[in-house]
Amino acid sequence: MINGKTAPVIELQHQYDLLQKEYEYEKETYRQQSEKTGIQKKIQQGFCWYPVTTGKSYYNSLNQLVIEVERKEDKEVEHNFEYGRPVCFFTTGESGQMRYLNFSSVISYVEEDRMVVSLPSPSALFDLQGKINLGVQLYFDETSYKTMFSALSEVIKAKNNRLSHMRDILLGQAPADERSLFPIRFPWLNSSQEEAVNKVLAAKEVSIVHGPPGTGKTTTLVEAIYETLHRENQVIVCAQSNTAVDWISEKLVDRGINVLRIGNPTRVNDKMLSFTYERRFEAHPDYAELWSIRKAIRDIQSSMRNKNRDERDTARNRLSRLKFRATELEVKIDAELFGEARVIACTLVGSANRLLTNKQFTTLFIDEAAQALEAACWIAIEKADRVILAGDHHQLPPTIKCPEAAKGGLDKTLIQKIAIRKPETVSLLKVQYRMNDDIMYFPSQWFYHNQLESAPEVKYRGILDFDTSVVWFDTKDSDFTETQQSEGMSRINKQEALLLVEQLQSYIEKVGKERVLEESIDFGVISPYKAQVHYLRGLIKRTAFFKPFRKLITIHTVDGFQGQERDVIMISLVRANENGQIGFLNDLRRMNVAITRARMKLMILGDSATLTKHAFYKKLYNYISQRGQVISLPQ
Repeated sequence: MINGKTAPVIELQHQYDLLQKEYEYEKETYRQQSEKTGIQKKIQQGFCWYPVTTGKSYYNSLNQLVIEVERKEDKEVEHNFEYGRPVCFFTTGESGQMRYLNFSSVISYVEEDRMVVSLPSPSALFDLQGKINLGVQLYFDETSYKTMFSALSEVIKAKNNRLSHMRDILLGQAPADERSLFPIRFPWLNSSQEEAVNKVLAAKEVSIVHGPPGTGKTTTLVEAIYETLHRENQVIVCAQSNTAVDWISEKLVDRGINVLRIGNPTRVNDKMLSFTYERRFEAHPDYAELWSIRKAIRDIQSSMRNKNRDERDTARNRLSRLKFRATELEVKIDAELFGEARVIACTLVGSANRLLTNKQFTTLFIDEAAQALEAACWIAIEKADRVILAGDHHQLPPTIKCPEAAKGGLDKTLIQKIAIRKPETVSLLKVQYRMNDDIMYFPSQWFYHNQLESAPEVKYRGILDFDTSVVWFDTKDSDFTETQQSEGMSRINKQEALLLVEQLQSYIEKVGKERVLEESIDFGVISPYKAQVHYLRGLIKRTAFFKPFRKLITIHTVDGFQGQERDVIMISLVRANENGQIGFLNDLRRMNVAITRARMKLMILGDSATLTKHAFYKKLYNYISQRGQVISLPQ
């Protein structure tokens, strides 16, 4: 204890300070992007749509005024627009100068080229209608930060209550308790999965399901939730991203569990939409009456200014009765929806949604916890008596933009801290069902203390007889060089990209074009650098050979491949310099993700002279030279 403060409180205060640095850094970055970056660059960065057209406007089931927005150009460019993010609109004059409209909106639904945004007022709708040269861009997200700051403050000042108890167990010396339960058998799970479910059921405050790549973490988590619901009426399930929430929600729905999804899903299909709060609300038998009352309220309000005093008094009385009845119906529908649901699903920040105000849960499940900021986890933990975290802290960390905040430890997640301090709460899933043995062996050795084993059905799986599963194309004796893009930090190695495309074509020809198409053998092309990804996409798009295989080839950064797998993975490491500088590649968690996407074939392209100055890449290179094949390019 220092100055009357416990170690967990001091640690949380440090988190608060680091989050403040991240907030200020991101806010300043946004300001610079808005003021100094041109429209085309913003579009390419996924930050902006221009030009856009506005479609129909209407009041949605939550009584928000919304408008449809569609982008007309650059439709193939990936974007960062997603549910819940704030946006602002702008117009351009003849000189191309951007003029921002003086209101911000929030995305309530988005798909590839169309989104629906909620507007703050009817006057905002008036400002938008009929505008030409209209664009929309992401606005700085103050709300998420405010919610995280608020949660950290609550945990820091908590005293003699459940939250302070959780804080001192998760971050302090207090031991985590377990109930004494007779173990349950699950014949459809392997022994480590079965052990993990039983540990979850026994935990009084915290349990961790540590799921390395391909070990069936989602299967185990769904089973743990299903079994918990035999003991509890309702649980809350969260994750950092909407995509992760959708994924676990869909698996729970498949299991026959009634899920109520707070916040709109990112995967656009009727199955996903049908369990959102909004859709359930609209489907309720009393919604038709509520809709007509709301319409009547809006009609009365808009006609008030044209009435005399007596008419206004009469209208006010009617308005008061209608508002009372509308509130009565809203409360009734809300109570019934929450009363029927067994699982409430939302993002961590989404757990602060007004729909969940004053709601408490016995158990909180956090999926993909290794990608969540600690502050975001505390938002949801405030609502629960115990927390189950699932994820893998040896895979992708949260995205931290401020180097100083990352260096200070903002990227150290809650699951990571608990796993190190309270190893007795951790269940490691040990049997993996994705990679053949040659691909699995190295990551198991480096990241998981050699505890992983391949399931018999994947152990010796391959595409070709007598094929080598792991190959390194060594470019050290070639004139391949990396260059840095002038407008950003990203790096590119054009010769390496050309080599990759050449080797991809060669392998498809070796397997046989007809077989690749008939069996849908799929390929993942990964590079840690965005510039290399864009260059590779362009090369493959322009090469006629790949046209029939376009749907079978995915080219993305490591982050874009999280949670995915492919039959064949090719990794372009890009770095080639005399100083052995590898920058971004120092984050080995990213390399773990890249390597472990492969089911049957892994091909790495890189300059060993540059990379093997780092112990990890040296060991990986030696491993491939012993168990696979190193192909040195001619000078």
